[in-house]
Amino acid sequence: MSDQLRPRAVGTESTADPWLPTFVEVIRIEPEIRKVRTFELAAPADFSFRPGQFNMLYLPGYGEAAISISSSPDTPASIAHTIRLAGNVTRAIFSLEPGSPIGLRGPFGSHWPVDTYRGWNVVIAAGGIGLAPLRPAIEHVMANRELYGRVAVVYGARSPKDLLYRASFAKWEHAGIEVLVTVDFGDDHWSGPIGVVPTLLEQLPWIGAHTTVWSCGPEIMMRFTAQRAVAQGASPDHVYLSLERNMNCALGFCGHCQFGPTFVCKEGPVYPLPRIQPFLFVEDF
Repeated sequence: MSDQLRPRAVGTESTADPWLPTFVEVIRIEPEIRKVRTFELAAPADFSFRPGQFNMLYLPGYGEAAISISSSPDTPASIAHTIRLAGNVTRAIFSLEPGSPIGLRGPFGSHWPVDTYRGWNVVIAAGGIGLAPLRPAIEHVMANRELYGRVAVVYGARSPKDLLYRASFAKWEHAGIEVLVTVDFGDDHWSGPIGVVPTLLEQLPWIGAHTTVWSCGPEIMMRFTAQRAVAQGASPDHVYLSLERNMNCALGFCGHCQFGPTFVCKEGPVYPLPRIQPFLFVEDF
């Protein structure tokens, strides 16, 4: 294959073969919530990424899994992946300890448009573990808070025990980011809202034509969040959703991640709403 035709990882200047993993060291493992851990890895030389992109993590004998990067793009020495236990590959990853090697390919995919919307109001809406792919965008906005208008993180989970990164909420609020949290089912210690994420947008009357919305989570949540934001005045052109699909190659060859006419590994995972709206069965925008 000629260099001109050889596929390359999006967002990196590396000339390494994108099919071959680089083995890196697990630096630290942080338990998050039930069946979810964050794995901090030593970054390969010259590694860089944009918020919203993902890597392929590989263990010999088990295979690969596409995992979103969940750390700040401003910490190049290490990269974090928040992983939910869901299959053979993730189960093998959960057996690793600090110091273990793991294969990495990437970064791949599209990203949150953090630079495009400087000066705009930003709503970051997440459900469940969908907060992980959005955390790099939150960290970027927080580090450059003066470049954005009003910013809100709107987040929902099944129960209080399922809230990811709960210890970070106060830090985000201290940086001038509104944090609105809801759960499907409360407990004896929960005094916050009970309900679904789209209803929280009603507490943000400043959503309008100069607002961008970035959302990741269950597709039904994203659909109704987008619908609610548009009803409050946001333009569909400025709403972005991150999709999750099975990926085997991350380079658009295997076809496992095809969504309508697109390949999520190449055009996604972050899409502008109009690009995928017909395939999400969202109507009346």
